[in-house]
Amino acid sequence: MTSKKLVNSVAGCADDALAGLVACNPSLQLLQGHRVALRSDLDSLKGQVALLSGGGSGHEPAHAGFVGKGMLTGVIAGAVFTSPAVGSILAAIRAVAQAGTAGTLLIVKNYTGDRLNFGLALEQARAEGIPVEMVVIGDDSAFTTLRKTGRRGLCGTVLIHKVAGALAEAGVGLEEITRRVSLVAKAMGTLGVSLSSCSVPGSKPTFELSADEIELGLGIHGEAGVRRIKMATADEIVTLMLDHMTDSSNASHVPALLGSSVVLVVNNLGGLSFLELGIIADAAVRCLEGRGVKIARALVGTFMSALEMPGVSLTFMLVDEPLLDLIDAETTAAAWPNVAKVPVTGRKRSRAAPAEPPEVPDSAAAGGTRPCCEARVRVVFLGGPGLWPEPRGVGGRAVGYAGPWHPHRSGLLVRRARGASSPLPSLSRLRLQVGGACAGTGVHQPPGPGGTSERSGPGCRRRGLWHHPQPCSQSNPGVAERGSPPCQPCPAPLQAVLPAPGEDGRLIWGGERHRAGRERGHPGWAPRAHSSGPPQLYGLFLTAAAQPLKAGTDLPAWSAAMDAGLEAMQKYGKAAPGDRTMLDALWAAGQELKAWKNPGADLLQVLSKAVKIAEAAAEATRSMEARAGRASYISSARLDQPDPGAVAVAAILRAILKVLQSSDV
Repeated sequence: MTSKKLVNSVAGCADDALAGLVACNPSLQLLQGHRVALRSDLDSLKGQVALLSGGGSGHEPAHAGFVGKGMLTGVIAGAVFTSPAVGSILAAIRAVAQAGTAGTLLIVKNYTGDRLNFGLALEQARAEGIPVEMVVIGDDSAFTTLRKTGRRGLCGTVLIHKVAGALAEAGVGLEEITRRVSLVAKAMGTLGVSLSSCSVPGSKPTFELSADEIELGLGIHGEAGVRRIKMATADEIVTLMLDHMTDSSNASHVPALLGSSVVLVVNNLGGLSFLELGIIADAAVRCLEGRGVKIARALVGTFMSALEMPGVSLTFMLVDEPLLDLIDAETTAAAWPNVAKVPVTGRKRSRAAPAEPPEVPDSAAAGGTRPCCEARVRVVFLGGPGLWPEPRGVGGRAVGYAGPWHPHRSGLLVRRARGASSPLPSLSRLRLQVGGACAGTGVHQPPGPGGTSERSGPGCRRRGLWHHPQPCSQSNPGVAERGSPPCQPCPAPLQAVLPAPGEDGRLIWGGERHRAGRERGHPGWAPRAHSSGPPQLYGLFLTAAAQPLKAGTDLPAWSAAMDAGLEAMQKYGKAAPGDRTMLDALWAAGQELKAWKNPGADLLQVLSKAVKIAEAAAEATRSMEARAGRASYISSARLDQPDPGAVAVAAILRAILKVLQSSDV
């Protein structure tokens, strides 16, 4: 079965692609009757050496993407993976000669068809009295023994375009440019690896790989490589590639020795994701620097592709300061990246995170009493992409929502009631239905003996609400040793602590949370991704809700906190009641909690009614049309269950009610 391609016709795809590039780039022009693109300011190049390159189509952005001031004067394109016609090459040479250029240099990748066709055009042009030279680029480092045909021309050719273009722009003559780029071409190497093949329009894939194999040392025309290896990590693959490229027993190796300075090119062969490309780039930089090689410049992107091949090639070229100046020289070529003119190696790659704001003084800090914490419960959300922010245990502590912490910080009391069943397995199913992550992915439960997690196995783990009594100076000598004041009765029934402090009394979240875990040696610590949606919305709600509680923690203040949180969620989440989101349950509860503002309002009666209303509102989302959130992209016919966010809100409110009912409030 042939592959699917977005083309008008197989026969015309190369012409259409080049026409599209020229149509969108005013600095290019087509040469009538030929598949040739030239600089539109060609007439301004009088007295300057012209640079022509080219080859088969399918390698975009090479070659036409590198036409511009400071790089190529023009390119000649063949059909997909096919050498350009001799007549078109000769027409391009004549066109630049008629513009008054001081000779033409042909930069050709080392493939038999390209050498023959460009060589024949060169001879015909010389017969017409046009000064023409040709350099054949072979930078392939795949073959350990040199073949008669020599090394194949790969992505390193683009660096030659840049060096030659800078020399031509500086007014260097044809013979000198030819001599210098020929020397530079001998000091670079390229090696590619691919997860699978590519397919020429109208054809089947050029080779097949099993699911656990990758191809090493392949070219840019869909041809197989020098060997197949088992799938491995990005670090392992990059190490293998660089070992092969620098092995002195390899006849095509690059002598990148300790202290060498190189330009590194991480080239997407066409179908690799940018995420994978970044991972490969990071591995290449670390691996080279680990060998004592200095990376002067690093180019990462798509420079010379092989259609949609999901692979990458690594190129590095040995450089000195004069050569680096040519790499840094200005160019208007559309596909050349805007590379910073500073070395990669030796640069500081991270910045210290901003310091937390100073903690607000309180009675405890001033040496007074603090609320009794024996009867209180410190509660931490365990969650992440599934339902809510994702704290973890670190050295017996919990980490969670960011912000300063002190013993009577106003917050929201949430705990799974003792003996109550968790709603999370069913929430996972609901979440998956609307395209979300499982509600149990990647959780670390509180550390057990020895710092290990009770439920730390791989895969999906059940999420719960971790709860335990807050330590106080009477039960925890370690707290008393830090100078905590004696306990006193809690001043408000809803005062509790959301997440727990880090070593220095601050709450830890995000990148700092991950670093703290690694620094403290917590087993299995690794960053976890956060999706948009519930985690951020809970954060917005709680951050906004905390503001009214700074002035007091009576029932009217808690009602105002609910209103403030709802306002923030609607402002940033852009959802409204009736949109089939978590806001439906939360908004319904919030309307009932307004009763707390009435004199003599009963905490538990109002909250109990609000919980029932929230549960009913969550169930009502079953029949709603999703107009916001991830579910809005899902067909209504597939949404036959209540919204998972609304169900989660109702479950949290029910847990709050059960905790308060079991407490003396």
